[in-house]
Amino acid sequence: MRIVSAALLSIALPFTAFAAGSDDTEPPTETQTTTECAKGEVWDEKTQACIKAEDTSLNDDIRFKAVRELAYAGRYDEALAMLDTMTEGNTSRVMTYRGFALRKSGHVQEGIAAYEQAIAIDPANILARSYYGQLLVQMDKIEEAEVQLASIQSAGGAGTWAELSLAKAIKTGETYNY
Repeated sequence: MRIVSAALLSIALPFTAFAAGSDDTEPPTETQTTTECAKGEVWDEKTQACIKAEDTSLNDDIRFKAVRELAYAGRYDEALAMLDTMTEGNTSRVMTYRGFALRKSGHVQEGIAAYEQAIAIDPANILARSYYGQLLVQMDKIEEAEVQLASIQSAGGAGTWAELSLAKAIKTGETYNY
């Protein structure tokens, strides 16, 4: 296993991505989806109103942003319900976030299955591998987490949030909630 130095981690982690399930480099921005909208609704910038997640005027990218925001707010069951409204099916990004929300809501085995499905769809999904690895750290399966770290690195994920956060989790036992 390639060892990431403590100095690199302490410098890089504060400036790297803290997003789950996307290419964003920051936690999701809080919107009216989590501050004003009812369960099952999404804030729509175009209409400046909360609308049902199933509304055909929404696309999956808008729904996915809502999923990220809900999960970041700790509203995992709502994030899962929002994932169910997405029309793209069980893509790698959907399954990555499904795994994240399931494990955070206490459905660990289902979360593992979702991560494994995301990785089966896209073996280079470094985010799914990072979250899966962090779960393995929580389960005290360090060697298995190190396999995920090596896979991230071999997939070109060196220096990314996915690599650095998993390396930190392996080293310290600290995992991320987003």
